[in-house]
Amino acid sequence: MAEERQERMLALWAEGQNIQFVNEEAKRAYKERAIRLKDAIQLKKVPDRVPVCPLTGLFPAYYAGLTIKDAMYDYERTAAAWQKYVLDFQPDAYIGMFLAPPGRFFEVLDYRLYRWPGRGTPPHTSYQCFEAEYMKAEEYDILIQDPSDFWIRVYLPRIFGALKSWEKLAPFTEVLEIVMTCSSFLPFGFPEVQAAFQAVFEAGKEAIRWASIVSSVDQALQGQGFPAFFGGVTKAPFDIIGDTLRGTHGIMMDMYRRPEKLLKALDVLTPLAIRMGVSSAKSAGHPLVFIPLHKGADGFLSDKQFRTFYWPTLKKVIMGLIEEGLVPFLFAEGGYNSRLEIICDLPKGKTVWLFEHTDMARAKEVLGDVACLAGNVPITLLTLGTPQEIKDYCKHLINLAGKGGGFILSSGGVIDKINPENMRALIESAKEFGSY
Repeated sequence: MAEERQERMLALWAEGQNIQFVNEEAKRAYKERAIRLKDAIQLKKVPDRVPVCPLTGLFPAYYAGLTIKDAMYDYERTAAAWQKYVLDFQPDAYIGMFLAPPGRFFEVLDYRLYRWPGRGTPPHTSYQCFEAEYMKAEEYDILIQDPSDFWIRVYLPRIFGALKSWEKLAPFTEVLEIVMTCSSFLPFGFPEVQAAFQAVFEAGKEAIRWASIVSSVDQALQGQGFPAFFGGVTKAPFDIIGDTLRGTHGIMMDMYRRPEKLLKALDVLTPLAIRMGVSSAKSAGHPLVFIPLHKGADGFLSDKQFRTFYWPTLKKVIMGLIEEGLVPFLFAEGGYNSRLEIICDLPKGKTVWLFEHTDMARAKEVLGDVACLAGNVPITLLTLGTPQEIKDYCKHLINLAGKGGGFILSSGGVIDKINPENMRALIESAKEFGSY
């Protein structure tokens, strides 16, 4: 059943239903590119060549001469930059403008989890996470008991300065009978709580303005024959806690000091992570679900820690997405050389693994009959190398990992500022050396 769902979703996506193509040539090109990806995902030998889909971050902004501050505040210029990148370089799929989030939105809510240009970082640099313990060690029970209530009344007031007063809200689960209801709504009469909701309304208007432009870019690019690379997004439960709840230091200590609480919280968050991936992908009508793996790399966790804390719930998320007919796209940041024998325990032709520093010969040997591989052109090479050096690397990589299909040529990490000719060399390599 899951296999039928996936085949149906991939087929509908490849057909480009509901896309207004500019002409028949664009429609043909879209279908050709999407099927190229579909066949790679399903471990088929693609009809013509290896697909190429660079993992672009803010490269389109830099390429168009924008600062990152421009990209986060001038949505129209950012939209033009994204279209310019795709039309100039012609990748098989593109990563959307959502990676240049709206600065004004975050200003309205006084977002404290990140620094961004104009609010903590220089205009020409990317946004940066400001890691801290936004969830205290003693709050695991609150998270486990009611995650949504924890997010609304504890977590959001800590990461959004404008929502500080939400700490005064009562749990909505206490609204039960007529004599128990009124007191729960008293906080909504407080001026500071009303001010917080006004900020939410203002932020919502800004989010809609930005999202409408993001959508227009997607419609324009798809209409000209270019599929989006991803449809949905979610995270590994361990990373949900470790990235922006407990922070790296906090979760590392928790594995030793309160492992039972951590394991229970991971189980509680697992269905929420599945729901996030399913809802975002199905809303987009696109089966690929992007999952960045931040804390599972070699050297970050021991083999025992990976098997105990990271992989079990991540595998449940992967299987939950597959059951819904979706394709988990896992970005294995860092090296996963010691993880390959563990992560190969998955259904055949249902996942994509993009590797950064993993030995691709071993990855092909261990995982090649199970999953589509992607990557792993080094960011250092793309930043400091010459176009010829990049082509030489890509040719070798295609021969190594692309043999027999099941490979997508891509960067090993997110591309921001590189020489445009190096980007061109990466994309041209698949077209020059990737034929079957």
